[in-house]
Amino acid sequence: EAALLIAAHAHHDLDVDARLAQLDALASRAAGCSAGELSTLLFVSEGFRGNATDYSDPRNSLLDDVLDRHLGIPITLSVLMLEVGRRCGLQLHGVGMPGHFLVGGGHGEWFDPFHAGARLDLAGCATLFAEQHANARFRPQFLMPVGPRAIVQRMLGNLQHTYLQRDPKAVVWVVRLRLRVPGITLSQRGDLAGLLGRLGQFAEAARELDVL
Repeated sequence: EAALLIAAHAHHDLDVDARLAQLDALASRAAGCSAGELSTLLFVSEGFRGNATDYSDPRNSLLDDVLDRHLGIPITLSVLMLEVGRRCGLQLHGVGMPGHFLVGGGHGEWFDPFHAGARLDLAGCATLFAEQHANARFRPQFLMPVGPRAIVQRMLGNLQHTYLQRDPKAVVWVVRLRLRVPGITLSQRGDLAGLLGRLGQFAEAARELDVL
């Protein structure tokens, strides 16, 4: 629901209940699936896939667009699997590996929704990390579960990065949402307030800085 409420700031006519019903419908088709079977259903049979052609398209970060276009980035496709899986009673969790979000299935297995739902073991996760971070050392703690707040902040961070590249004027609402997520650090608040100032929202930036 939080992911859809983010998208509602970009699409003011978005019907959250109708979109939740789409997830319910996917879950009904996945009833009785294991985690691996769910991954195959979503990312092979249903055709949801990573948008490798235009990764930074903002629509990849908006869950309603992902449901319509069957295209996304790792975190939105992972949210799709997590929420369908939750409805099916599966014990899945988000994994905020640097640079590439995954879904954890427990028992030493992870799923990569961006790459056709590929099932990975620890070595496979390390290889995926190395492909994106050639000079960094992989650490198993990168695969620790992350909760809803961290997922929401990461989704908003992706949107912020994308809009700053493509349409800086559109990023203000994203920054405002990031500032409202509980648990934000003082350092993050300062950085986001500074960004508001650079975007011309001087009074608002000053109010946020007063909190520091």
